[in-house]
Amino acid sequence: MRMRLPLVRVLPVALLFGTLQGAVVSAQDADKIIGQYLKAEGGRKALSKVQTLTLQGTFPNADGAPGTFTFYLKSPNRYYCEIVSGTQPLIEAYNGKSAWQQDASGAVATLLGKDSTELEAASQYYNSRLLDLKKAKIAAAYIGRAEVHGKDTLQVELTSVNGLKRELFFDAQSHLLAKESAQLNGQSQETFYSDYRPENGITLPHAMELHRGPTQYQITLSRAITNAPVGERVFDFPRKSQVQLPDLKALFEEIDQNQKAIDKLKENYAGTRVEDETEFENDGRVKKHERKEFTFFFLNGDEMSTLVKKDDKPLSAEEQKKENEETQSRIRAAQKREAKKESKDEKDKEQGKDSDEPGIELFLRASQFVNPRRERFRGQDVLVFDFEPNPDFKAHKLEEKVVQKLAGVVWIDEKAHDVVRLEAYFVGDMKFAGGLVANLQKGTSFVLEQEFVNNEVWLPTYEEAHVGVRVLLVKGIKVNQVVRYSDYRRFNVETVSKIDKPKDVTPPAPSNPKE
Repeated sequence: MRMRLPLVRVLPVALLFGTLQGAVVSAQDADKIIGQYLKAEGGRKALSKVQTLTLQGTFPNADGAPGTFTFYLKSPNRYYCEIVSGTQPLIEAYNGKSAWQQDASGAVATLLGKDSTELEAASQYYNSRLLDLKKAKIAAAYIGRAEVHGKDTLQVELTSVNGLKRELFFDAQSHLLAKESAQLNGQSQETFYSDYRPENGITLPHAMELHRGPTQYQITLSRAITNAPVGERVFDFPRKSQVQLPDLKALFEEIDQNQKAIDKLKENYAGTRVEDETEFENDGRVKKHERKEFTFFFLNGDEMSTLVKKDDKPLSAEEQKKENEETQSRIRAAQKREAKKESKDEKDKEQGKDSDEPGIELFLRASQFVNPRRERFRGQDVLVFDFEPNPDFKAHKLEEKVVQKLAGVVWIDEKAHDVVRLEAYFVGDMKFAGGLVANLQKGTSFVLEQEFVNNEVWLPTYEEAHVGVRVLLVKGIKVNQVVRYSDYRRFNVETVSKIDKPKDVTPPAPSNPKE
């Protein structure tokens, strides 16, 4: 399963929240205001003990029959929202590994891209209880006063390092949350809260007005309680939509064995890759943004790239010449590595030794695979399942420790024997040299996606990474990177890779890919 994880290019998804109160406040007062909000909710000590939240209620329908509303949270990052106003429930959920939804037709699907990110962020936000803002790493900015249903409120804008925003409006008198708004699953959502009452030491609303796009729900809560039992199965992909997992060991071995054939097919294509990289200050403000454009082709499964633009400006002739020469140097180095690797693999095979590279056996031992289902992805039938660390696996080597820190969801084309999409994040900090050299922080995440080109081979189309790392115990780095691939065209790598001193490795002009 060699859909390479771009950890060297990947740099964190994190959340940092603030609230406001008082007659006159400034942005610097946000932390103090949060403390007053937490006190109004029941206090830090009581809120820190909340492991689950259950909200259940009803709302009037146009046909007179009451609809039902169900909302569950479970620490650390489980989320479930169900609205039944017709024959089928509308459901959105995040199970700690993947986000999914059920629409009004009853169809169930795994959420992708921004929709998935928004639901994951909502899960982290609600489960945070607005505690430990520095650890959450979300910037909070005071916007100003606003009137909400006739009440004077103070508005705070929360911004995560990946650009997601959430607006909070706090009652200037009670300090409780009166309204919040955010994008969720591709549409605007506003929630108004009222009728607060104490429940087991925590102040909870008993009335909600929910606006989702053009639809509004006036919800009266019949049950609002913390720490009631909520089973893990509630958040999982529906059992009725799941399928029997195939023999994963056999499937992954087939993928590994097919990798050389896949790599050879990739060498028929060249394309364009654009990288957008944004580095952030600790408070979430943008420190630096860089955009680079490359032409590239594949050699032995690796991308051979040549920089052609910086911040949308073409390189000078001298700069381009230097880049072309560096590309040729990388080609020669890659050929030498491949020849050395093939020689070593052959020698190991003769001596009956296993390869030093971490294989699929590691993933099978270090991970658990759950919630299998079959879906359509980019017009193809694929097998989808979640994965999470195996608690019984004891990691010793560095690669074992890395794999055991990962959770997420994977999409596999069983016929093409390839991974077509992967979403993963680190469930805990990953320390290198005991944290002295670097500490890859919990929440660091990445997405890899491919497209089936010319009904022949899956080729990369998109990569997204949100990484937080602390270097040498001092310097903290937070970087987002988005990589987009495009303009795939036929290309013969032999004409480039076998030339000792070519003058230019820039792929030829685009041709019709169907030729």
